[in-house]
Amino acid sequence: MQQTEKGLEQVSVTQKKSRNMKKYLIHLFILPSLLLYSMFQVYPIISALMNSFYSFQGFARDTFIGLDNFKMLFTQSPFKETFYNALHHNWIYFVVTFFSKIVVSFLLALLIHSKIKGKEFFKTVFFLPRMLSIIVVGYLFSLILNPTSGALNSFLDLVGLGSLAQPWLGSTTTALYTIILVDSWNSIGFSMLIFLAALQGVDKEIYEAAKIDGAKIVTQILKITIPMVMPAIMIVTILTFISSFETFELIYALQGSTGGPFYSTDVLGTYFYRLIFGSIEGGQSIGLGSAVVVVLFLIIASVSALSLILFRKKDFER
Repeated sequence: MQQTEKGLEQVSVTQKKSRNMKKYLIHLFILPSLLLYSMFQVYPIISALMNSFYSFQGFARDTFIGLDNFKMLFTQSPFKETFYNALHHNWIYFVVTFFSKIVVSFLLALLIHSKIKGKEFFKTVFFLPRMLSIIVVGYLFSLILNPTSGALNSFLDLVGLGSLAQPWLGSTTTALYTIILVDSWNSIGFSMLIFLAALQGVDKEIYEAAKIDGAKIVTQILKITIPMVMPAIMIVTILTFISSFETFELIYALQGSTGGPFYSTDVLGTYFYRLIFGSIEGGQSIGLGSAVVVVLFLIIASVSALSLILFRKKDFER
């Protein structure tokens, strides 16, 4: 009898060890993703942080200079003028895309979520541009916005609005806003789908109860819909902020790395590109470019974290 109990205990211990082993082995499955993430995300940030504290001899680190690259970026001409000009454009980019990607896409989602015909068709139409490569989008709009032979100015002439025709990408007053509108056209469908998914999760019985109480459409949107989809608004807001400060490809495709005309479309991404790759010998510009990356990372990380805290605090209070 005692031998049987000992045998059962040994079997139980063996099974427990086997389960523990499987539990630890499961964690190995995330190892490839962790290695790739460290290689392509963590290492470049750490490398840029290290580079920002050094002067360079060619492409090699030379002397530790502390915060001199940051001081030069913030206080010394012509670096400070270019840096603040690019940062200002990044903020404009965020404010305008906030309106287009959040306000407009939310209204479109509300419209498609209502009882209109052809919902799937409209979803496809609005999301289709998102499937295009940003370089392809840039090339297409460089043709459409051509001041002499572009489709937009030709259309304005055709409908009698020729006075509005202008070099959309060649004017310092319109170039940045034109690029932002092209970016919004490309990505508005993605934001709209996030809002649609959130709207479908709102219980219809809440609206029925509100109607019985006499609540109008606007009241329902303000008091029910917006609070219920607040997590989706939070996600889209943070994604919009990050993409506004990471923007580079579309500006590069339409205006090149110079942020023309006359730096009117220059952002931190294009400024960093010119500093790092615009000099064939490397030199001080690598340290300055790395300082731009560190500042950009700190802005995105701090504002994103602050937004998360504020949204979650508001959600908790609600």
